[in-house]
Amino acid sequence: MDLAPLLADLDAQPWAAYQHAYGSAADVPDCLRALTDEDEERAGEALGELYGSILHQGSVYEATAHAVPYLARLAGAGVRPAEVLGLLGGIAEGGADEGESDEAACRRAVTAQLPLLLASSEDGNASVRQVAVWAAAMTGATDQVYPALRSRFRTEQEPLVRAELLGGLAHLDPEGTAGLAAGAIGPDGPGELRIAALLACVDAGVPWTDEHRTTMLDLLPADDLVAGRIDLDRNEPLQYVVSELLLRDTDADRDAVYGLLDAALRNERPEVRTEALWAAESACQISRSAPDRLAGPLVATVLGDPSGAGQALSLLRLLGRRAAAVAPALAELAETGGDLADRALEALVYVDPERAVPLLARDLENRPRALAAACGGLLATAPTVPFDARMLTAVRARLATPEKLRDNEPFRYAALLESWGSGAAAALPELGAALPAFPQPMARALAAVCPPEDSGATGGLLRRAARTGPPEARLAAAQAVWQLTDDTGPSLIVLAAQLTGDGNRIRETATAAAELGPRAAELVPALIAAASTPGASRIVPHLDADVAIADALWRITGRAEEPLRLLAGVLGETGLSWIRWTLVRAARVAAQLGDRGRPLVPALEALLTDPLHTPAAVLALHAIAPGTLDVRTAAGLLLDSAEEDADAATALEALRALGPDALTEDHGRRLAALAERDLRVTASGVETTIAATDDRLREQAREVLRVLSAGPAAAGA
Repeated sequence: MDLAPLLADLDAQPWAAYQHAYGSAADVPDCLRALTDEDEERAGEALGELYGSILHQGSVYEATAHAVPYLARLAGAGVRPAEVLGLLGGIAEGGADEGESDEAACRRAVTAQLPLLLASSEDGNASVRQVAVWAAAMTGATDQVYPALRSRFRTEQEPLVRAELLGGLAHLDPEGTAGLAAGAIGPDGPGELRIAALLACVDAGVPWTDEHRTTMLDLLPADDLVAGRIDLDRNEPLQYVVSELLLRDTDADRDAVYGLLDAALRNERPEVRTEALWAAESACQISRSAPDRLAGPLVATVLGDPSGAGQALSLLRLLGRRAAAVAPALAELAETGGDLADRALEALVYVDPERAVPLLARDLENRPRALAAACGGLLATAPTVPFDARMLTAVRARLATPEKLRDNEPFRYAALLESWGSGAAAALPELGAALPAFPQPMARALAAVCPPEDSGATGGLLRRAARTGPPEARLAAAQAVWQLTDDTGPSLIVLAAQLTGDGNRIRETATAAAELGPRAAELVPALIAAASTPGASRIVPHLDADVAIADALWRITGRAEEPLRLLAGVLGETGLSWIRWTLVRAARVAAQLGDRGRPLVPALEALLTDPLHTPAAVLALHAIAPGTLDVRTAAGLLLDSAEEDADAATALEALRALGPDALTEDHGRRLAALAERDLRVTASGVETTIAATDDRLREQAREVLRVLSAGPAAAGA
């Protein structure tokens, strides 16, 4: 076939002026032509380049919509039809239904190709039919697509295509597809269709029944039943069902979930338990009651098959002490070798830290995961493991040979010793020996563990370290001298030398200067000189540094003129990207100025409409000009922020500051829900820390509710 006519007008488009993920779309014509290449490798590379440029990680661009007609022509002519139709479907999925944006233009462009997509749903090749069905559904053009797919469902025989048809129908009209899905759940149908039908019932919001439960359990393990599907949002069926039912937030659906997981976790087949463990972990991220509800079946699963405990280790971390019954099994597993033993010991740190620490002390060098857990975990929070003399001896032995320490070991050991304070004073010689190689963590640890009788010698060691080495090492040593001896001299010398350079260095230096307060008065001229130039091309590090300088100047001098100028400059830079948290920090500093921050009120009021900025802005306005705040309106905005997980902890702090008069009856109900509802408020962040972060937020919400319910006197306490 002569393909040239399909691309005849390709070069008439101003591709160089269009934009895609990597800038100019001048390369798109060559990629489109390469799709027709007889060399499979070259054509495949071209397809990959198009996915990377015009559909980059699901995002679409100006050039994308202009490429759609050519892609459709190629697919219609039989050029890699399944792959090209899949690209068109992805473009539709990444588009938008309304507006004049690039996203909306892309979806309109694909919707214009519906005649091709619907015709392809009857292609002789099942793979082409399947992807065409999915792509048509992704256009969201229900009036045009739904009747055609429903008609096709009646005649299609291939199970995977039928599953895609049912999924597409449910995507377009979940409630309208519920009856069709219910009829496809029965045991006589192929597994691929039955699981698609079950998921469609969940999407339709129909009540979860015994039939659904029986079907789900009958289909487990279910992951392979969707492995050939294009709909990647539902590629883990049990996890999807569990998550969607929990998000309904009803007692009946929670009971259904935990009954389903209990049965799956106790299933005799390991592959079923594997899927159940992943679904249970997702449940713990969504539901506050999940850890308590799942502890029993999980413990029974591990104790019933200790050899398979490795699959449960990540979930045991989330359950913590609720899973104490499995501690002996974990300890036994930790006595073996390799990564599995390390992971078992890591879980034991959360489940039974008293039992874990002596085991960790035996082999620190080869237990990096367990060591990380014992020393604060992924986010390096304060270690919570108890003091143990054997552990102290082991840490000292590792510090004695600093050249052998790997990765984050020095920071882990320093954090652990800091948490033990003077109880770890025996490690002073080893900390001193490791100071030259790892000055930052070791300086802090030296100051933390040093007893009064050794402060002279340790202070001298730190003073020498503050005079040599890289800037960050000198500063760490100087700050440790101040912490240990109350001598700010070394810090002032180091800080004065560091108030030049890039924004990040200035920010850190200004933050350290702020901690010294009035004793850093001699740094004021250098701090003022280090601020960025108004009107110059500034990036986020410059603005972050200005916020830190404003904070330092206020805390050192108590004068508002320079801090006001700097904060006004930052709060006025709302057009920059990636500045949202910078504005939060600026509002936090503004709050310190009290009524002298009144010139910033208009800028702070402008922040109230953004949920992320609302909490810090309310705190600032409450401190600067409380009369300008409608406290009940502000309380509603704060609750919006908390419910959206937009700096929820600060939102609760601000609610407490506003006091009980700010709460209406409805506000009180919403605050109580934040404290006691089952759905977690915290839903974003590092996956392994979501539950712990939300647990802390729940306790904060309970405390704020208690204080505000007790009246004005308690709120002011």
